Amino acid sequence: MTELLSYKDNFSKTLKIAYPVMLSQIGHILVGIIDSLMVGQLGPEPLAASSFVGSVFSVFMMFGIGLSFGITPLVAQSDGKKDHDTITRVLRQGIILCAIAGFVLLLGLGLVYYALPYLGQTEQVVSLGKPYYLIIASSIVPLMVFQNFKQFTEGLSVTKQMMFITIAANLINVGLNYLLIFGKMGFPELGLNGAGWATLISRIFMMTASFWFVLKGRLFVRFRDGFNLLKVKAGYFRPMLQIGIPAGTQFLFEVGAFSVAAVMMGWIGDKELAAHQIAIGLVALSYMAATGISAASTVRIGNLIGQSDGVNLFRAGNANFALSLFVMSTCAILFVLIHDVVPTFYIDDAEVIRIAGSLIVIAGFFQLSDGVQVVGLGNLRGMSDVKVPTFITLVAYWGLAIPVSYVFGFVLDFGPEGIWYGLLTGLTVAAVLLYFRFKRLSNQKALDFQKVHTESNP
Repeated sequence: MTELLSYKDNFSKTLKIAYPVMLSQIGHILVGIIDSLMVGQLGPEPLAASSFVGSVFSVFMMFGIGLSFGITPLVAQSDGKKDHDTITRVLRQGIILCAIAGFVLLLGLGLVYYALPYLGQTEQVVSLGKPYYLIIASSIVPLMVFQNFKQFTEGLSVTKQMMFITIAANLINVGLNYLLIFGKMGFPELGLNGAGWATLISRIFMMTASFWFVLKGRLFVRFRDGFNLLKVKAGYFRPMLQIGIPAGTQFLFEVGAFSVAAVMMGWIGDKELAAHQIAIGLVALSYMAATGISAASTVRIGNLIGQSDGVNLFRAGNANFALSLFVMSTCAILFVLIHDVVPTFYIDDAEVIRIAGSLIVIAGFFQLSDGVQVVGLGNLRGMSDVKVPTFITLVAYWGLAIPVSYVFGFVLDFGPEGIWYGLLTGLTVAAVLLYFRFKRLSNQKALDFQKVHTESNP
């Protein structure tokens, strides 16, 4: 029989995988936050343009990131079985899949470019945002190639190196922002567009460094044949897509809801949209920390499924939930304590600071729901359960969050705060449904594994 691990052991195993992934995931969002901090020095209109473009781009980016999540559980489950041939095949297929996905997403971004003037934003915001949008859109291809190597290494519980690559990329982004936004040390003063070029260059670095690490790293010698792209077979894409497309769709529904909220903010005014950008930066930061725990949860649960270890399945999943609740509770307390301080780092407009502060307080309240729902998705993804969770996110965000945001924000005239009350509603419903989904499936898996064990050892 399998030894039942204590909660302390499960916390330790998840945290060992999670903390580098958390820092790496946070790195994705830090690029946008740093851009906003530095662009905010140019005034409310460039910051609003950055928010508008970032909201549109993030929908495509998060779908792409979710699509790459189809790689991790396959690697983790195969690693649990010590099936190195399958891991090699996943590496090979993942390189091609993520590269193709990057170009398809770039095409989609290009088509949306022509719709930007029709999304209800002010003429100045659209005018400032369009060239910045084109530069940012170009970064989706190197970002997706990086995601392949990141998700592959995470599936093998190798996480620190990608964390270091992400940190280095953020340092490059900060330095280039300083040089290109403000025209320092002889570089041209490009304003908002300078932030776009800095992001593109930093993501090209991430792609190059991650490729070199996996290609040359001693840890991956046995999988080196995965770079032989001539052995790619179309049929092998299916298992990755069966997990990746629903995972990407889950992110699409949630991030899409927040992007629609940003568009609604723009209907109210530029200052409300700028305040939304400040508050959403904090939310995105804590959210990506939770996605780090979620990614580690996928690996832990995937390993246990690969080992047919139903004894520890539910306890490991609960440990993942508890770890997320601890992190997000800490974030919630910090949000409430610093809600009136953080906006002053971005801008000196009193009205923007006031609105952003009130939104950050609301954000503090939905941290717990956000943490539970994203870890619930990670736990279920590790079990290759993606269809029902995708339906849950559709109902929670597009069936509830967006309509409630509109009613609270415009019909009941609660303004910016009402839009965020709607987001809180959707996140809470998703969290409750996903937790009970995991509880039911994990218990069923434990019974199935026990039945197989009994039949094979009468």
